[in-house]
Amino acid sequence: MKVYYDKDASLDVLKDKKLAVLGYGSQGHAHALNLKDSGMNVRVGLRKDSASWPKAEAAGLTVMETPQAAEWADVIMILLPDQTQKKVYEQDIAPHLKKGDTLAFAHGFNIHYKQITPPEYVNVIMIAPKSPGHMVRRTFEQGVGTPCLFAVQQDYTGNAKEIALAWAKGIGGTRAGVIETNFKNETETDLFGEQAVLCGGSEELIKTGFEVLTEAGYPPELAYFEVMHELKLIVDLYYEGGLTLMNYSVSDTAEYGGMTRGPRVITKETKENMRGILKEIQDGSFAKEWIEENEKGQPTLKKLREEYLNHPIEKVGAQLRKMMPWLKEKK
Repeated sequence: MKVYYDKDASLDVLKDKKLAVLGYGSQGHAHALNLKDSGMNVRVGLRKDSASWPKAEAAGLTVMETPQAAEWADVIMILLPDQTQKKVYEQDIAPHLKKGDTLAFAHGFNIHYKQITPPEYVNVIMIAPKSPGHMVRRTFEQGVGTPCLFAVQQDYTGNAKEIALAWAKGIGGTRAGVIETNFKNETETDLFGEQAVLCGGSEELIKTGFEVLTEAGYPPELAYFEVMHELKLIVDLYYEGGLTLMNYSVSDTAEYGGMTRGPRVITKETKENMRGILKEIQDGSFAKEWIEENEKGQPTLKKLREEYLNHPIEKVGAQLRKMMPWLKEKK
């Protein structure tokens, strides 16, 4: 594994280039603001009716409509939802690509699954921060930065790697370390992590634990604190020092109970199911399913969102969080 730091990257490769960040969501605002603060010539590309337009302008950024931003720029970072990138690329970006331009992504989905096929006369790179955008911005302002992955899919100009590293430096990534990978590995591991552990796995573990306790007659408030609220404390320990620090920090009772009972929750069958999820990612069947879901207007996703919103743990959680004035309830 090769890791690159500040000394391995130079902003000089970008100083005479025009940089466009398409999108101003979680990652978009962080990339644009960090690059601006790094002295780069950056503009944000949005739809004219985007609610983010005034926010970006209020932050001191120059905003253009997406096609004009793509035409203006030498390096175009696409930070739009996976499901909208193909349409925006075909309508607003592809017609304006010039020989030697660089197309950049923060996630490899559309390139890896061939939803977007760039022409051979452009660079194709990826700079993927390993944290939400607000942390990319916050750590940059703190002077420490967020670790990133980077990859080069297509190197037309011969210096695509230097451009990718410069972008990573401009957003603060090389302060923490930037790992070289490829679009395939980033895409497949990212999707697996989301589905099996970070989102899908943790959600189902929390919901099921809550249901087991409440169905056994325990108060839902106690169940919420045990399976949802306190999980943050455990995850923070994982983040700071891995499994070892977590087990060191909890009681001996918790450590023993966790080590002996955990494998009864995450069983060999669970591991096989995880392998099945990974296979669906590797063979493209999940990507095909997600693309078709969007073509139909996201009916399954909308139904599942409603079910999750109405789960009892969400009802009791909303009430309990009102007791915690230090929490800002996010809508």
